[in-house]
Amino acid sequence: PPSPLQPPGRPLAPCRSFSNDKIQVELDESSGVAMMKFKSPPVNSLSLEFLTEFSISLEKLENNRACRGVIITSAVPKIFSSGLDITEMCGKSMEHYTEFWRAVQEMWLRLYGSSMVTVAAVNGSSPAGGCLVALSCDYRIMAENPKFSIGLNEAQLGIVAPFWFKDTFVNVVGHRIAERSLQLGSLHPAPEAHKLGLVDELVPEEKLMEKAAAVMAQWLALPDHARQLTKTMMRKAVLDRLVAHREEDIKNFITFVSKESIQKSLRMYMEMLKKRK
Repeated sequence: PPSPLQPPGRPLAPCRSFSNDKIQVELDESSGVAMMKFKSPPVNSLSLEFLTEFSISLEKLENNRACRGVIITSAVPKIFSSGLDITEMCGKSMEHYTEFWRAVQEMWLRLYGSSMVTVAAVNGSSPAGGCLVALSCDYRIMAENPKFSIGLNEAQLGIVAPFWFKDTFVNVVGHRIAERSLQLGSLHPAPEAHKLGLVDELVPEEKLMEKAAAVMAQWLALPDHARQLTKTMMRKAVLDRLVAHREEDIKNFITFVSKESIQKSLRMYMEMLKKRK
């Protein structure tokens, strides 16, 4: 007879994968846990294409009754995600900036507002938008490597983190730490990030996935509805704030990114990155 966990008509393989160019997703239907790996070398930067695939992958999991939680990690060594792709913000059209920023918003609304349990297994450095992805999860575990750092370092590039990046940060570390860290554009090495509460736990790199699975099991031991309603209660005001000001937020981004001074500092930053290679 079919097992109670295996709905009739479903193939017997407990692991379903739907991967695309940039993101690899495997869902273990017996545990209800999906593993999502960023695989967009060299640094998993959040390009328009990456953000679109990320949102689609989240939506697919969200709509799959078998999926209750997702562990987000990187398939690229030493980097979780380097954040927003600077090339998407340099010398492009207004239409492009609009489409790009809407995709950034969409990714955050889906991840921060997800009804699934979301655990970030941060196995490398995670500046700026990469930090936002981790902050948007329910729980953050980071590899215990002082070479890996995490933070919203936008100020260092002469750009300003939008209000919803700030809100997400404040909700994790509190107002004072967020204020200082944002103004200085700090990138915190893993031990410091843990001390500040920016990540919940540090574990040796080789234990990271094992720990993520254990934490996930602990969160999934609760009835979904109670946890989901609680999560909504905690996060709704912040999500609603962006939804209410979405167009205005896009306009602000376009106005800001179109400034010649900002374009110049982004170009300089890109040149510096090229030299580093």
